[in-house]
Amino acid sequence: MEAEKQYIELYEQCRQTICCHSSEVMNGKREEAFLRFMSNGFPTQKVEHYKYTNIAKLFEPNYGLNLNRLDIPANPYHAFCCDVPNLSTSLYFVVNDAFYSKNQPKSSLPEGVVIGSLKEFAISEYYNKLAGEDADAVTDLNTMLAQDGLYIYVPKNVVMNRAVQVINILRSDVDLMVNRRVLIVLEEGAEAKFLFCDHTADECRFLATQVIECFVGRNAKLDLYCMEETHNKNVRVSNVYIRQERDSRVNHNVITLHNGVTRNKLNVDLVGEGAACSCCGCVIADKQQHVDNNTLITHHVSHCSSRELYKYVLDDESTGAFAGRVLVKQGAQKTESQMTNQNLCATKEARMYTQPMLEIYADDVKCTHGSTVGQLNDAALFYMQQRGISRKEAHLLLQTAFINEVIDHMELEPLRNRLHYLVEKRFRGELNKCGGCHQDIGSLHRGCGGKTA
Repeated sequence: MEAEKQYIELYEQCRQTICCHSSEVMNGKREEAFLRFMSNGFPTQKVEHYKYTNIAKLFEPNYGLNLNRLDIPANPYHAFCCDVPNLSTSLYFVVNDAFYSKNQPKSSLPEGVVIGSLKEFAISEYYNKLAGEDADAVTDLNTMLAQDGLYIYVPKNVVMNRAVQVINILRSDVDLMVNRRVLIVLEEGAEAKFLFCDHTADECRFLATQVIECFVGRNAKLDLYCMEETHNKNVRVSNVYIRQERDSRVNHNVITLHNGVTRNKLNVDLVGEGAACSCCGCVIADKQQHVDNNTLITHHVSHCSSRELYKYVLDDESTGAFAGRVLVKQGAQKTESQMTNQNLCATKEARMYTQPMLEIYADDVKCTHGSTVGQLNDAALFYMQQRGISRKEAHLLLQTAFINEVIDHMELEPLRNRLHYLVEKRFRGELNKCGGCHQDIGSLHRGCGGKTA
């Protein structure tokens, strides 16, 4: 347990510092998570749902942590400007792992909606309720070390017509580990759309753990879009937990356009009859990038439906992995579930590992799953070349069309249109940043003085 040792020692030595810069609610969950982490350690690749990513290796390097919550005296509202056409959002920032509240513009949120720092709210009935049941090593580590995060609350029957955009900025002068926490609560009949964008402002190595818990009440609707645009030195391990009550609707989309090593985990629990979820993901990877998506959708009760669609395009020596599991529990009759994973490997060196799974304990269900791994269709390429399209351009058009099926499932139209554009730019090798996010890094850096501890 060499990789775990440094984190166990860190927590034992800095427990008081961690707690004094956090909240009573968050501190109340640390010790249980610490004891579990100390007992179990990081999973090996012999553990089924971690077989494609060596988690212990990712956590071996010595990263700095800002446990004393040293301030970064900069205004990201000035440094980052999102100008995606027709995308009108309420904009918020999380710098490293802290909610940024200074100089925050006034936002016209509906009455009763709360968006703010997680440590400032007493939400013990929700915090770590879903994540704590999972006994996942990365989640436990996050719970041990997280000191702040983002809290979003939408009261009963409130419909947020304007999407909320949260930009996660990784900023440091030294190699840094951050532990982000997000808690989203939608009461009965509430509706909201959220867009989370991950960016790096520096070329340092970053290790980011993220835990998102979503409680979706009866007849509520949640759209959750997560887009990663970092760099090849970035390691991101994100665990998302969603609980859906009766007749609720969830659309979850995860998009990886630029990264280093990414491991996304999604657990959805359908606990109320009539609940439905649509979970989509698209990955574009090249060089030595690694992207692993692991999903578990559990149908606890009858008359629920789930749909999954994940697509990968892998180039150079990149690696992709998808492990999807649908669990239909006893008594969950009339379940409808569809899981599809389709993948393109553009080179012989690219590797894709796929494992779709169904586990069914009910006898009146409609469940399908399937997976494909292949290359672009030679006949289609030949057909396009015969009509004057170069082979390179034909490759690009077919790859773009392949990925666009996932993007078309997004209900946020301005984002959907922008992503069609970004995907094409990504395949052309012209995309280094989002393209809709103008960054004044000098403004973000001024006054920081390189202090990260």
